Amino acid sequence: MKNKDSLDVMLSTVAVVCDAATIFGGLMFATWIRFDSGWVPLHHDRPPKLYELYATGAAVATLMFLFVYRNRGLFIRPQTGSFIDKIPRIIKSTTLGTFITAVLAFAMQNEADFARLVIGISFFSILIFVLLERYILYRIEWNVARHSNQKSNILLLGTDHVAVHVKHTFKQEPMLRAEVTGFLSTSLDAPDPKIEANQILGSVDELGNLINTMQIDEIVLTDSRLHHDRIVQILLLCERNLITFKMVPDLFRIMTTSMDVQSLNDIPLLGISTWPLDQFWHRVSKRLEDILGALVGLLLSAPIICVAAILIRRSSPGPTFYRQERCGEEGRSFTLYKLRTMPVDAEAKSGPVWTTEDDSRRTAIGGFLRRFNLDELPQFWNVLCGEMSLVGPRPERPHFVEKFKEDIGKYMWRHVSKPGLTGWAQVNGLRGNTDLRERIKYDLFYLENWSLAFDFKILVKTLCTRKNAY
Repeated sequence: MKNKDSLDVMLSTVAVVCDAATIFGGLMFATWIRFDSGWVPLHHDRPPKLYELYATGAAVATLMFLFVYRNRGLFIRPQTGSFIDKIPRIIKSTTLGTFITAVLAFAMQNEADFARLVIGISFFSILIFVLLERYILYRIEWNVARHSNQKSNILLLGTDHVAVHVKHTFKQEPMLRAEVTGFLSTSLDAPDPKIEANQILGSVDELGNLINTMQIDEIVLTDSRLHHDRIVQILLLCERNLITFKMVPDLFRIMTTSMDVQSLNDIPLLGISTWPLDQFWHRVSKRLEDILGALVGLLLSAPIICVAAILIRRSSPGPTFYRQERCGEEGRSFTLYKLRTMPVDAEAKSGPVWTTEDDSRRTAIGGFLRRFNLDELPQFWNVLCGEMSLVGPRPERPHFVEKFKEDIGKYMWRHVSKPGLTGWAQVNGLRGNTDLRERIKYDLFYLENWSLAFDFKILVKTLCTRKNAY
């Protein structure tokens, strides 16, 4: 849709202009703080024509920042994901832009004497201003997208669970300004029960007629079981009618892992790529993150644990802390610590079972602790000891591991790294007695796409996520 593309170009241009003004303003604000605010003592006279000199330097630096932002993909529209997703990339881009500015200022020191303190202050002023400006732009774009009539009409070829998932994903991303107008059946299999009968517009053999009778901007093939020749026919049909064609690969059905392609002379070999945390420096970075996070977590949570300990001892007889055997990295067992939320003999009759939403075994204070994830605070000690990580797949009890590894494919892959105090599945509400296969999919996605920025996003979301916390 040309109108939709034009809107994306306009929004991207607005972002460039607003970023330029914000970065320039951040640099000049840092200049004012250094020389005229009185907050920083002056040990020498102000340079002559101070603001003219620094405005010229700020203009050049602004261009450097914009170049970095562009290469980091910050001007791509439409945006997807939440604003929290954007914060790590903005921080990295601003850091790199400040570094380039410092190098440029050093190279020009014979032409003009730029204060190093101004550059240091400008990192914080630019970062704060840009985050605020970007959040305002994000909210504006989000509202424009929700109320825009310029939407792409998408037709899904397939009626299975993959098609349902694709439709749900489009619906959850209003920035895409896309609407699934219907499904076409590609096989004799019964459609997924989540698809209403009136949403199925016919079979894939009727695609040509539908293209002539309705507005279709994009076709997504979700059922890759179609014969290769038939897929080629659909692709050529889309090309002749200027319709975008996309396809969900068959790998989506059998694994979530990314693939690695190697060449053996003229023979391409396709295999599963290594995990990001297989790399030594990534493991070092994550361990440093864990140590720092665990120390801060223990310091901040100590008063809460002390108060909770008193309330726990009053609610029922028994110890404050609950110790439980869990499976960690490579399946090794370790002792996990939690604040006790149930009587000591809670599983004496039932054996190992998951907690349910209305679990009567919880004590009064136990229900409160679980609702706000406070019972997990002692696990900062497990993180500090190296048995767990701040972020990762949640550790499970050996009883359930032995059961699930036989029943659920790829279950043991979640043990390739240390388990986490929180995880990608948990912040998406997949915890406790929820769909385990879906939970595994989220855990593997995290392991395949690990980064410090991803960890930061999960930690932030953990603070405001209580879904299925019982």
